[in-house]
Amino acid sequence: MAHKQFTMDDIILIEKYYLADVTTSRIIEIMGKKQPVYDVINFFKTGKNSKEFWEQRKTKQSRCGRKRLKLSVEEDGHVEHLLRQKWSLDMIANHHKADSTFLAFSMGATTLYRRAREGMFDKHLLPMKGKRKPNGHKEKRGKQAFTRNIAQRKIDHPNVEKEFGHLEGDTIVGLKHKSAVVTFAEPLSKMIFTFKPASRKAKDVGRVITDWLNHLPAHFFKSLTFDCGKEFSNWKDISNANDIDIYFCDPGTPSQRPLNENSNGILRRNGLPKEMDFNKVSETFIQSMSDERNRIPRRSLGFKTPMQVFVEEIHNNLGQAISLASLQKWAERTFCPSAV
Repeated sequence: MAHKQFTMDDIILIEKYYLADVTTSRIIEIMGKKQPVYDVINFFKTGKNSKEFWEQRKTKQSRCGRKRLKLSVEEDGHVEHLLRQKWSLDMIANHHKADSTFLAFSMGATTLYRRAREGMFDKHLLPMKGKRKPNGHKEKRGKQAFTRNIAQRKIDHPNVEKEFGHLEGDTIVGLKHKSAVVTFAEPLSKMIFTFKPASRKAKDVGRVITDWLNHLPAHFFKSLTFDCGKEFSNWKDISNANDIDIYFCDPGTPSQRPLNENSNGILRRNGLPKEMDFNKVSETFIQSMSDERNRIPRRSLGFKTPMQVFVEEIHNNLGQAISLASLQKWAERTFCPSAV
């Protein structure tokens, strides 16, 4: 039977009874706990006092419970290497669930994050999040008129949430608003695409999008959804040239393109900051930023990488007659030229 532990006051009281020659049976009657009283009395019979008993009990208690987990030298080096590759601790701890060849860590994600708070890892390597704009923010920049509203997308594509190939698009603006990067995100696979237009002008943005789509099979992607920025004012030319549906979000509602907004924030924090002049970097560098993110596992994808899921979606929807390995090579050449 479990007994409630004596407090320090209880032990001191027992010591006083013991020194006053009160019998053990009487002390048990007063304290109401038989075995704990015997333990204390027997300790006093060795010539020690209540303070020593208390310290001994604390020492024993410190040895109880689960031992603190420690990373092995191999695991510690592996974590640092993957953090430098922009992996989150969640992905590091759980990627073995999707890839049996991946190292299974002795710590779970929660414990790794706890160790991070304790300063075990370099905080500059940890992917951080933050709000871009405060709640209630209203967009005041110029917007184009005569667009095709996103509400029409649900009518044209009733299963848009479950269908592969509906891209969300936007631009990331560089230093002094003089340069830009066109970004796309595919919601089902979380795949990110980045391109460098010659300038922020609508004709250059439209040209880089059209050139990209022209290199893909017809109707590979089903639709594009942009914000209301004027850089997409040539949307009709893009739509006609590539036979693809294009839609626009309601003004001031980036939440209608959630993955693209989130992806842009990730790209901002990992290689494409506002302070960068994109005119001074190469197209290869721009594309390598998205390629890097596409090779990092995501919890929402069952700890697979966006590239893995993207190829699986192509295989399931467009090319089941083609082997998965062949599709993988084609996808590498077509969508990740910076890595080839």
